[in-house]
Amino acid sequence: MHAFLRHHPLSRLAPPLTRSLTYSISTMSSSSLLLPSNCCFVTKNGFRRFSPNKLDKSRVFMSTSVGSRVAVEDALFADYKPTNAFLFPGQGAQAVGMGVEAQKVPAAAELYKRANEIMGFDLLDICINGPKEKLDSTILSQPAIYVTSLAAVEILRAREGGQQIIDSVDVACGLSLGEYTALAFAGAFSFEDGLKLVKQRGEAMQDAADAAKSAMVSIIGLDSDKVQKLCDAANEEVDEANKVQIANFLCPGNYAVSGGVKGIEAVEAKAKSFKARMTVRLAVAGAFHTSFMNPAVSRLEATLDATEITTPRIPVISNVDAQPHADPDTIKKILASQVTSPVQWETTVKTLLTKGLKKSYELGPGKVIAGIVKRMDRGAEIENIGA
Repeated sequence: MHAFLRHHPLSRLAPPLTRSLTYSISTMSSSSLLLPSNCCFVTKNGFRRFSPNKLDKSRVFMSTSVGSRVAVEDALFADYKPTNAFLFPGQGAQAVGMGVEAQKVPAAAELYKRANEIMGFDLLDICINGPKEKLDSTILSQPAIYVTSLAAVEILRAREGGQQIIDSVDVACGLSLGEYTALAFAGAFSFEDGLKLVKQRGEAMQDAADAAKSAMVSIIGLDSDKVQKLCDAANEEVDEANKVQIANFLCPGNYAVSGGVKGIEAVEAKAKSFKARMTVRLAVAGAFHTSFMNPAVSRLEATLDATEITTPRIPVISNVDAQPHADPDTIKKILASQVTSPVQWETTVKTLLTKGLKKSYELGPGKVIAGIVKRMDRGAEIENIGA
């Protein structure tokens, strides 16, 4: 896969494209550079051959060069054509016992040791032994899933033919929290920086949830238009502080609604009259992906501003607009706004399938993503790699 140099462990992630360029482009605003078929970039780990064929033979548009940093056009990956995808789970996929398999692979086990240094406690112990209530907390589940998902990459790498699979991956995406995992995998930031971001994200979201009574509920058996009408009907009965909205567009027949507790209760009460098959109250801290998370944004922005983020080596699809982004500043803005924006997972998966995706891999705990993909295309080929 293009996100990693061959045969190096995750702990030695090669610098992303923008950091590894050794040439200077001085006046390229509104111009383009067509990379030769055999050009090489020099990284601190050596030479890495880069083929523009992996970017659908498209032109690489550069806006300007500022010092040693080349500003990359955000639409660099706009015409991506996926073949093999890595998909990373979000909060809710956690389960007591995850991380056990990772201890059989040194490179995977090492990630938990490095995580413990950042977290300040034994994250692996909580992953393996729980208790469930502790692991399910927003503050702990997000870092735990992030580390376990990247440990799954190392488990795959260690098996026969695993490196070849990793080398073949040309797009990555993740559900909510999983977008951070996908960006780390694609080299947009280091494992450590990603974990620090996820830690701050979980803490900020938990604090925002504690500031107001809110909740989430899954609506099963309705299309998105009917769920929106259900939300509208519920909103007519509650005040502004309890309004609800669709927060996760997961797949046809499965949409999550977030909002004030009274609004969620109204949704649950009215769901049957809208012919919903069932509703499932989600075990989360609050109304994620809505304005209830506004207090978390400024904290995330501050952490993101202090984090070095560079252009991913492969397209990483955003939850906010279901598009890949190349410009680091744009990626930062999107990650900050992600916690208050509906997750466009249905559009993401549909786009991958429409563009010709051949096979995908779900890396990390659980099989939620595999279920969603299969619901959208029963013939889709997807493999789960757990840890």
